[in-house]
Amino acid sequence: MAGKLVGIYGASGFGREVMPVAREMFASDDCELVFIDDNPELVKVNGVRVLTYSDFLKHEAEEKRVSVAIADAKTRREIEERCYSDGIKPASVNSPNNVVLDEVQIGSASILCPFVTLTSNITIGQSFHANIYSYVAHDCVIGDYVTFAPAVKCNGNVVIEDNAYIGTGAIIKQGQPGSPIVIGEGATVGMGAVVTKNVAPGSVVIGNPAKPLVRNS
Repeated sequence: MAGKLVGIYGASGFGREVMPVAREMFASDDCELVFIDDNPELVKVNGVRVLTYSDFLKHEAEEKRVSVAIADAKTRREIEERCYSDGIKPASVNSPNNVVLDEVQIGSASILCPFVTLTSNITIGQSFHANIYSYVAHDCVIGDYVTFAPAVKCNGNVVIEDNAYIGTGAIIKQGQPGSPIVIGEGATVGMGAVVTKNVAPGSVVIGNPAKPLVRNS
């Protein structure tokens, strides 16, 4: 019986990036790392065993934890809620070469990939994903199930509400104390966008400066 069994849920692109970080993080523990994936045909990925969720539940271990390496906020939330209802604890995966400075509060089940920087006086909710070379500057408040793709630059005094997705290379201008720039709940900021003002909940913005995406009817 394994002392601790940690599952990275999702054996596709992001999961394969997270697994080496998790391996380094848990190296000193009595711990077995596996992928969890809903594709029953997968047996091993990059040399790591793949279990279906039902097999993960059946596997004997003193303690089980899961990190959901899936970018879509709705899917991530649904999987985490199912795992927690089955008694599986959340696992945060944080690269040892990140920079985290003063007064940073971050919720459970976070994934901080290599070269992420969180500066000072930051509050971050549950299941935050920050991909490589992303940063969050001072006095920011980030909600639950927010996803940063690689190289996101979130400057100071910014509020990002639940379930927002910030695309690769996006830049969010610094807000002001008492008047932050707000990225609304469920909004998507496209890759390379430069956000200079508030983004409405559920909207998609692209470009420099970022403007709402107009879809052809």
